Amino acid sequence: MEIKVNYLDNLRLEAKFDDFTVISDQPIRYKGDGSAPGPFDYFLASSAMCAAYFVKVYCNARDIPTENIRLSQNNIVDPENRYNQIFKIQVELPEDLSDKDRQGILRSIERCSVKRVVQNVPEFQIETVENLDEDAQALLMAEPAEGASTWIEGKDLPLEQTIANMTGILESLGMQIEIASWRNIVPHVWSLHIRDAHSNMCFTNGKGSTKESALCSALGEFIERLSCNFFYNDQFFGEEIANAAFVHYPNEEWFQPGPNDELPAGILDDHCRAIYDPDGELGGSHLIDTNSGKVARGIVSLPFVRRSDGETVYFPSNLIENLYLSNGMSAGNTLHEAQVQCLSEIFERAVKKQIIEEEIALPDVPYEVLAKYPEILAGVEALEKQGFPVLVKDASLGGQYPVMCVTLMNPRTGGVFASFGAHPSFEVALERSLTELLQGRSFEGMNDFMPPTFNSLAITEPNNFVEHFIDSSGLVSWRFFSSKADVEFVEWDFSGTNEEEAATLFGILEELGKEVYVAVHEDLGAPVCRILVPGYSEVYPVEDLIWDNTNKALLFREDILHIHELSDEQLSDLLDRLEESQIDDHEDIITLIGVEFDENTVWGQLTILELKLLINLALGQLEEALERVGMFLQFNDNTVERGLFYQAVNAVLEIALDDELELDDYLYNFKRMFGAETMDAVVGTVNGEVRFHGLEPTNMQLEGLDRHQRLIESYRKLHAARAARAGVMV
Repeated sequence: MEIKVNYLDNLRLEAKFDDFTVISDQPIRYKGDGSAPGPFDYFLASSAMCAAYFVKVYCNARDIPTENIRLSQNNIVDPENRYNQIFKIQVELPEDLSDKDRQGILRSIERCSVKRVVQNVPEFQIETVENLDEDAQALLMAEPAEGASTWIEGKDLPLEQTIANMTGILESLGMQIEIASWRNIVPHVWSLHIRDAHSNMCFTNGKGSTKESALCSALGEFIERLSCNFFYNDQFFGEEIANAAFVHYPNEEWFQPGPNDELPAGILDDHCRAIYDPDGELGGSHLIDTNSGKVARGIVSLPFVRRSDGETVYFPSNLIENLYLSNGMSAGNTLHEAQVQCLSEIFERAVKKQIIEEEIALPDVPYEVLAKYPEILAGVEALEKQGFPVLVKDASLGGQYPVMCVTLMNPRTGGVFASFGAHPSFEVALERSLTELLQGRSFEGMNDFMPPTFNSLAITEPNNFVEHFIDSSGLVSWRFFSSKADVEFVEWDFSGTNEEEAATLFGILEELGKEVYVAVHEDLGAPVCRILVPGYSEVYPVEDLIWDNTNKALLFREDILHIHELSDEQLSDLLDRLEESQIDDHEDIITLIGVEFDENTVWGQLTILELKLLINLALGQLEEALERVGMFLQFNDNTVERGLFYQAVNAVLEIALDDELELDDYLYNFKRMFGAETMDAVVGTVNGEVRFHGLEPTNMQLEGLDRHQRLIESYRKLHAARAARAGVMV
């Protein structure tokens, strides 16, 4: 994690990381102002809080209340060496707690991350640099040994060279990548989480059987998502980029809808239109992109090559981001390597969807076959020893597809997790299934899986597949666990060179009668491809283009960002549009308008319900406000402070709407309960003197929205690189 430190007045310091700011000071006796804890105090507190966190995680997983658990830490200083200290952590537990849980809580404290880092004696490297924002590889692993050359199946270059190439690309873009976490809870299964140190919304996860292969996976995914603009899906790019010579790519084209909102002739082809617009309801306005929001400019569309005949077909960027998410995109050392990964992902998800929705019982992989891969077997056996039964399944559906499945059962919670992996190599597909299962997860994280069900309607509900796509946390049928398989086991093999494997995978799609469209991006210095298979590789249903399109943001974005400047008439119109849209009241404003707010602010927690409530209050619609504040308090998952604010609003509204009650009779005790400052804001809100309490003013220039500005700055780096490569002035 990158922590940037700024000097404030006197001895006060400001540390900034992620969306947080921490202030430190020194005691007055050390010439400070005593206004905040010192840096060492924060360090001491971090170990105590970390220990308490692991106790909480242990208790939550076992439904043990923590109200009667107390924890403290004291540091005992050696009088002869003040840097030699004992951290004494004491925990007070309820008398009725079992010995098993007492020991479990003590073991959980042993897992404290701060404690472990200190005990492992961290190395400090101190140096001067010309620019803190440079050196993309500075926060990654140590440099590999000179001459090291590690080859793995599926890669056209050694891991060391692949990592060096990718970090070089990121460095040339001015992006500094940091590793936020590593996981290695069973042998030969590694995963990590990396992110842009300057914009932590840009992140990826990697997995592999070694540290190096996992890092390679994460970096490859990072570059693929940069190249395909995935990090910026659904986000507003700001006015400057929205009006630039190009918004997404220099080769984009813009098309105007017809006079009656007809789809323009230049986009899609007959095959795609039959899939995306089966009932003739799709209009041009549905395909305006969310990122620029420029309705007058038209529909921005990106070129894809149709494999059947080499013709170029333009796909609206709106359609791609609404239906496909990250499915079918990959970076590689070569184009064929990238294509194999793209196609493998498409098959993994399509076959997974078929198996889950059709409740297919898969055949087990025989032990004698699994034993051919001792490292994979060691990981499976390690999970079994931890008390998690594991099923290793052939998901090829009789040798048709290069897909495997590893399913974990959790007897403690009754939950299950089915992880799928795909690759032309049987071994690689199996390894990916296992590493995907454990990617970024601790043993405690295994407690979050859903139990199986015989409810076929719940299994086939479209959102269940979306949950499986995002993190494999969706529902699985009990029929999946039948010992009587619906298909025969096949020890399949589609492997060859990457060129041969890509041809084989494209051939399977051709046999299925699928049309394939390919875009290749090499503008950042690495071959990246994006493959669309209409009617096969979508994540969301095509109906979402009409009924749940992300460009609904265009109906609300400008008004919401200028909420403090709107007249009563404009506020009333905004409220009417929110009501007519029938968007879920619990959807957050970040999702609705495609703008990232700091989640620690009122904006960051704001939902459509709360926005409607604040508009009711601003317009003096007290009865409607009282109804909505009741709903807010019933379903509130906002901060404690915000909840108390609305408790007070509720009480004052009740008084305001009751002719027999007077606010002055209650104000004294209200202030004792909620505080004078809160009550001033509440009373001002109810009588109309205070509007939109807690929402800091901003505008379409996104003033004050540092989190979103960092995201836009990240995108500017790509935009500038593409413009320079294409010779385009922006």
